[in-house]
Amino acid sequence: MGQLMFKVGHFDQAEELYNELLNGASTNSNRAFIYHMLAIMKNRQGKYPEAIEFYEKSLEIGRKTLPEDDASLASTYSNIGQVYKNMGEYSKALEFYEKSLKIKEISLPPTHPELASSYTNIGGVYDTMGEYSKALEYYEKSLKIREISLPPTHPDLATSYNNIGVVYYNMGDCTKALESHEKSLKIREISLPPNHPDLAYPYNWL
Repeated sequence: MGQLMFKVGHFDQAEELYNELLNGASTNSNRAFIYHMLAIMKNRQGKYPEAIEFYEKSLEIGRKTLPEDDASLASTYSNIGQVYKNMGEYSKALEFYEKSLKIKEISLPPTHPELASSYTNIGGVYDTMGEYSKALEYYEKSLKIREISLPPTHPDLATSYNNIGVVYYNMGDCTKALESHEKSLKIREISLPPNHPDLAYPYNWL
């Protein structure tokens, strides 16, 4: 019920229900899940310090009950990184994204798509900071994994090419930017319906 209230935007009712569930939670895993849901809700509302607080509570439980390289811890670190990015605290965002990446590098195969997601997250922070060489380095790591692990027309590949194209544009290399955006558009034309809004985005760069 709490998730339903959250999805339809009834945040106050969802929070009230989650707090009731929290008071009655009998296991650490249940408490961690409720803190996690409260954090997602606060992030969606733009209440970032509260989101961090709830994610930290969920993380504290997880670190006591799970191995240090458990994938769910990587997910929580990544979520905290996202909130810090939303807050404009980029050094903190990188810190938590890198903690997430470290776990994934230990626990996952080297071509797992989740590693690509981590590289994309880190690249996105560097891109926002204007550190384009670092952004390109991580975006290309992400692309390399996706080229190996995903079908050639997967939308995530289009996203990777688009990200790289934006960085090249910001670096002033319009030729490479155009090349990347054309690759992105080609994939999206194959993989998406003709009226999909994501098809419009690459045209903005062509």
